[in-house]
Amino acid sequence: MVEQRSIDVIPDEERHGTAFSQFTLWLGANLQITTVVTGGLAVVFGGDVVWSVTGLLLGNLLGGAVMALHSAQGPRLGLPQMISSRAQFGVRGAVVPLALVVVMYIGFFASGSVLAGQAVGKLTHLGAVPGIILFALVTGAMATVGYRVIHALGRVASVVCALAFVYLGIRLLDRVDLADMAHQHHFSLPMFLLAVSLSASWQLAFGPYVADYSRYLPRTTSARATFGWTLAGTVLGAQWSMTFGVLVAATAGAAFVDDQVGYVVGLGGAGLIASFLYFVIALGKLTVNVLNTYGGFMSIVTSVSGFRGQRVLSGRARTAYIAGIMAAGTAVALAGRNSFLDAFADFLLFLLTFFTPWSAINLVDYYLISRERYDLAALSDPNGRYGGWRWTALLVYGVGVAVQLPFLSTSFYTGPLVAPLGGADISWIVGLVVPAVLYGVLGARRARSAPTGPAALPGTAPEACAPGAPLGRDAG
Repeated sequence: MVEQRSIDVIPDEERHGTAFSQFTLWLGANLQITTVVTGGLAVVFGGDVVWSVTGLLLGNLLGGAVMALHSAQGPRLGLPQMISSRAQFGVRGAVVPLALVVVMYIGFFASGSVLAGQAVGKLTHLGAVPGIILFALVTGAMATVGYRVIHALGRVASVVCALAFVYLGIRLLDRVDLADMAHQHHFSLPMFLLAVSLSASWQLAFGPYVADYSRYLPRTTSARATFGWTLAGTVLGAQWSMTFGVLVAATAGAAFVDDQVGYVVGLGGAGLIASFLYFVIALGKLTVNVLNTYGGFMSIVTSVSGFRGQRVLSGRARTAYIAGIMAAGTAVALAGRNSFLDAFADFLLFLLTFFTPWSAINLVDYYLISRERYDLAALSDPNGRYGGWRWTALLVYGVGVAVQLPFLSTSFYTGPLVAPLGGADISWIVGLVVPAVLYGVLGARRARSAPTGPAALPGTAPEACAPGAPLGRDAG
């Protein structure tokens, strides 16, 4: 059960599983309290039920499609997600988006620990602070075990949390007049786009690590199947949870804002039922926080190995990296637990500024320019095909971040073009489109101008290219 590999290529003889495993993992990862809170924010900030649910669905579909395209890379390459960034940014240049990804993992670990710590504290009667610490320790232990236990946890969570959400949904409908809510709709473009941005950012934030959990699938696994099952699981789980959050926020008002965990559990009942629901909340958060810890570990190792050339990691080093992420995330959770809701909304939207350009560059390069073929050996060689630093991609990435700033709206910064748009935040749309077009033009020109070489690089076995045929120098 204990995983031995980290950022090295998964050999074909160690591949296992089916694409359906992506459905259970991402369904379980989304059926949890933080997703509920994300949906509730659309109403808390002024949206109505009908257009909030509609906007959240649109954002989940758009962001989920981008995220699922990343997932389809896993079986082809057999590598963690961020390693493939080296083909665009260079073996060492990939550290630029990687540093921001690590910050994201720590932030999500912290936000998840705040809510899960409340549930664990109630369940054990230890209080919120010991609950946060206990939850972090369990998360770190499971992340250390690795890939198999993560998928096993996803399978369990997808069933247990789905049953709990069905029960909570039935209880909620006893308090909600859906017909009345449906008639009280009023379209507001800024509020609609906020809902779209909340759910799209939720999905896009999975992008930097989604292939980590599909990389053990057999190389022959259909890319369409991997894409489809990932999209189905993440959209169904997120939209289910977010719709529940919209209805809860519209019904509860201040009671939900003040105590998200307490209100949801109180909705279900007391006694043994309440204890079960506290357990479900902790289980749902455990599923996604293990992903955050494991993904953070992979990203740090990828960053370090770009400069040290190390691809094989000892068990002791693995434990040390994971412990460091766990300690940092726990410290942030303890420091910010009293201002969770406002900080989390800004955190989600601000992160989106940095990950939409990365997604655009990665997907355009992989699917349109390299056409799903990378020289895997060169991804670890700063003197090889992809070099140490690829300034074209880094420049496009910087432009992609910069062009979003005029359209960005957060509590600590509002761009000059937000007001003319009625307060709507469309920064993430700009951050996808502009880098995709710019990198598509510059990357295609670079590929055409590159010298043509042998079928495979000297010293590189043909099987190092994925999938299928070896690459020439003009690819990638």
